[in-house]
Amino acid sequence: MSGPRVVRARAFAPGHVTGIFAPSPAARDPRARGSIGAGLVLELGVSAAAEFRAGTGRTTRVLADVDRPLPISEEVARRLRPARRGALTVRLVHHLPIGQGFGMSAAGAAATALAVAAVAGHSRRVALETAHLADLFGAGGLGGVAAIADGGGLELRRRAGLAPWGRVEHARFDGAVFVGVAGAPLPSPRLLGRASFLERVAAAAGPLPDLLRHPSPVRFFDASERFTDRLGLAPPPLRRVVTALRARGARAAQAMFGRSFFAYAPNARARRRVVAWLTDHRLPALELRTALTGAHRLRAAQPF
Repeated sequence: MSGPRVVRARAFAPGHVTGIFAPSPAARDPRARGSIGAGLVLELGVSAAAEFRAGTGRTTRVLADVDRPLPISEEVARRLRPARRGALTVRLVHHLPIGQGFGMSAAGAAATALAVAAVAGHSRRVALETAHLADLFGAGGLGGVAAIADGGGLELRRRAGLAPWGRVEHARFDGAVFVGVAGAPLPSPRLLGRASFLERVAAAAGPLPDLLRHPSPVRFFDASERFTDRLGLAPPPLRRVVTALRARGARAAQAMFGRSFFAYAPNARARRRVVAWLTDHRLPALELRTALTGAHRLRAAQPF
């Protein structure tokens, strides 16, 4: 059965910062694997535009605004592309730095999956499962797709994995957060593959059970700051940034995993002091709201 010669679709998936997490025992079904933890779903993320043009060949291309391979998004596109012959092209735009703890691999996988699934006729569930598995096995992270799939604001991963295997709750988060970079990207795939490192993570995640029992933005920042300090992953330049922002009245922690930070100024005075310090030190940073929704298709299927 043949379909339209050219089909287009667009999707968006939000970025995400993890404040605290703990690895979960490996489940037999990989859709139930990942981590428990908490983070913030950001208003910026990854946009994807997919175009399938029927033809005699069979090609799949993922083009992006970054000069680096994107193997996770490429794997998603290959797995979800239409079965019939033709050329699939996916264009990605990343609104935050890659490899700095802002969840760009998960957002890229989810946005790619939803856009390609739309042109191929797959369901949302199949799309998100494909994105989750590609991110997991591609060492992009431990549950990033689950965190951004179905909601924004403050997210709480209570059971590892993608729904319905996992359980993720979302709560409203008012106000804005600063996110910024204070060094080169961290090699999270290598870190996540080390048993000794995961043991360190589990030991540092002591505040997590209390946060999950009694969630609130205040407890989230308390737990995130303690996790940052206990894990000790931040190099000296990043530690100095986090310390300086806390001294100016902000709640600040390392974005896992990245040589990056996220910070919340609870009042106008703290915000002025944070902005002044970041400006004086010429640190690249953005002030963002949290997302209102999770990953989703965009209605307007505009041409490239």
